[in-house]
Amino acid sequence: MTRDPFGDSFSRRQLTQATLVGAAALALEARDAAAQAKPKPSGKKRYAMVGVGHRSNLFQEAIQVTFHEHAELVAVADTNPGRMKLAVDFAKKQGRAEPKTYAAVDFDKMLTENRPDAVIVTTIDGTHDEYIRRAMLLGADVITEKPMTTDPQKCQSILDTRRATGKKCTVCFNYRYTPVRSQVKELLMSGVIGDVLSVDFNWVLDTHHGADYFRRWHSQKKNSGGLMVHKATHHFDLVNWWLSAIPLSVRAFGKRDFYTPKMARRMGLTSHHERCHTCPEKKKCSFELDIAKNAYLKSLYLDNEGYDGYFRDRCVFRPDIDIEDTMNVIVEYDSGATLSYSLNAFAAWEGYSVRFNGTKGRLEHKLEERMALLPDTSAPRAVKAEGAYVRIFPLRQGAYQVEPRMGAGDHNGADPLMLADIFGPKPASDPLLRAADERSGAYSILVGAAANIAMAGNKPVRISDLVKNLDYPTYPKMPGRTAPLGMPPKG
Repeated sequence: MTRDPFGDSFSRRQLTQATLVGAAALALEARDAAAQAKPKPSGKKRYAMVGVGHRSNLFQEAIQVTFHEHAELVAVADTNPGRMKLAVDFAKKQGRAEPKTYAAVDFDKMLTENRPDAVIVTTIDGTHDEYIRRAMLLGADVITEKPMTTDPQKCQSILDTRRATGKKCTVCFNYRYTPVRSQVKELLMSGVIGDVLSVDFNWVLDTHHGADYFRRWHSQKKNSGGLMVHKATHHFDLVNWWLSAIPLSVRAFGKRDFYTPKMARRMGLTSHHERCHTCPEKKKCSFELDIAKNAYLKSLYLDNEGYDGYFRDRCVFRPDIDIEDTMNVIVEYDSGATLSYSLNAFAAWEGYSVRFNGTKGRLEHKLEERMALLPDTSAPRAVKAEGAYVRIFPLRQGAYQVEPRMGAGDHNGADPLMLADIFGPKPASDPLLRAADERSGAYSILVGAAANIAMAGNKPVRISDLVKNLDYPTYPKMPGRTAPLGMPPKG
């Protein structure tokens, strides 16, 4: 039996029983203590990070390499000393000052001793709320990986804490920054298809990328919220942003039919097993992840299992998995639009197709993707496009292609643009308003959380019943829904 990473990293019992007022009093006391040991200013923006697994590398590189003249990583916290050593070694390799290291249970101590301007949260999803709240209460802004959190209760606590402290919360929705997705937003804003009345959105994960969610901590809803939250938060945020609208109600259906013990037997295995590394049938299984032969995963996970007992290569056919691999969702928006969405995690190809149906026509966009590889390893690093198209169908007129705007760099050019927005000294003016905060973070996860509730109860769920005092996100203006449209041609 393995333990969940960060499962004991910060006592939820201590926090969930405390009121916001009580936590704020503790924060004031901690700030007074911090005033006794002010770090020497360097002129750079100071960052601390909690969670130094795979996803943290993006932010380590941004601070230590790309934006090192403007930013510095002063401290890191994690449950795993081995992974913290890798973070320190990376800083030394870049010629940067070594960040101080702290056990995750000493998160408050890390903040009071180092007084960072902002804390980067890259722990497992189910613990984001704990660190986001503590960071803001202790006087720091927050930059958090998506999803912001995993359920409505945690979401409410983040919203309440941000409102009480006035601190900034940035949610990293890099999908908004992908050039072709920004291009779709520009086309919708231009009014080329008029008012969007409905959206059909299908996302598929192949049996390399999709399977990986079922072998990691993501395979338990208590950690990830399931794929409806962990993965689909990207997709729901895209639709919210594309439409400049907020979701009102959600209906959903989901099941797990592929990653099951039954499927393992149908594929010729005698049974599921605990993990690939020790599996007696791994030579017969094409889903094997050979973590010992993968230099990147071996150094980050296999070599450090002794610290926390976390297995990165668990069997994808285990019976204890409780997330779905097949999901269908209907969302109603305040703009009057409706979304029909599906997510499947065992497809023969990877990517998505989305169709916007408007009062003047239809916009179709498709993107096929593959996982890029790190140099000298087989570890997935980022998603790159294999093929894309954008097509416009005016009402009663011939369709035409729009040359898709493709980008270079991680996630089809999205990551460099997002990181410049976050860490750059002077973020460029952005008419698309791609930078996201806790409001967008909340609405994206609430669609997924509502879907989880709807799947369990077989009934629609209203977003307004899940949280209170959630302000409208800042979105670009879309075409008005009352302006004259003109009659389309007869042809």
